Amino acid sequence: MVNIFAVYKPLLCWVMKLVGMRPQRVEIEPGTVMNIWVPNETPKKSKNGSSNKAVVFIHGFAADGIITWQFQVLALARKYKVYVPDLVFFGGSITDRSERSPEFQAECVAEGLKKLGVERCTLVGLSYGGMVGFKMAEMYPDLVESMVLTCSVMALTKSISDAALERVGFKSWSDYLLPDSVQGVKVLFDIATFKLPRIPNFIYKHYLEVMFDNRKEREELLEALVIDDNDFTVPSHPQRVRLLWGENDIIFNMEVVNDLKRQLGDRATLQYIEKAGHLVEAERPCVYNKHLKEILTTLLEDGDQTQRSL
Repeated sequence: MVNIFAVYKPLLCWVMKLVGMRPQRVEIEPGTVMNIWVPNETPKKSKNGSSNKAVVFIHGFAADGIITWQFQVLALARKYKVYVPDLVFFGGSITDRSERSPEFQAECVAEGLKKLGVERCTLVGLSYGGMVGFKMAEMYPDLVESMVLTCSVMALTKSISDAALERVGFKSWSDYLLPDSVQGVKVLFDIATFKLPRIPNFIYKHYLEVMFDNRKEREELLEALVIDDNDFTVPSHPQRVRLLWGENDIIFNMEVVNDLKRQLGDRATLQYIEKAGHLVEAERPCVYNKHLKEILTTLLEDGDQTQRSL
């Protein structure tokens, strides 16, 4: 049987091109190349200028950029300049460097965007992508204007990591996020969703066959992700942050997101989506997109008013 995802991915790429998106390989430095989905051309400027705004989607650990954010790109690509990078060792992005930290991922995304001419952007980050996004906001405040974070944390400290692993019932993130069996893939999505629909085993088998390449390097990414609690201090982010959460997320639950909002203070707001887990953007895409559109309109219109007042 032909692998369904091997067929679906080219079809998805064709659909993305219909809404004005195309993949582009960007050399960050010799030996490091990122694949980034970019707009074919700059959309016509709307009255409020929002179409001139760049929105950058950063994916989590379960899939590459365009698979993760496909529903959001289709909903937003005609209004905003949408960019969807594959993080290093996902999709078409690769490096010969030994660095595996979120800081390195942030550097690569930021450099890639700069090479594409992006001067200011709003980041939308899911899970691992949100952690990379927080690093980008800290390291490149002139690039990152605002953020929308979904089911993520500022940094995966050991205490947060240990508690999350206990909730999902695994000893390590590699055991959970890099399954080596059909049952492992099923458990991955069962934990990450509120209510997993009945899916034939061959779908999980096909996913396993094509979605977990660069396994050794991804294990190293996960090892570099967890830091000691004493090594983390809450950075002072100047950006506005909107937290958009699956109410039934087990991995980063309500206690985690409430702590995150407290850390962010007045700069952050929090919205929940009912009957949705960690992968809320895929589980309830229509509801997620409705909230995301409202958030982006508010963020970008406020940004335009600020610029006009300066």
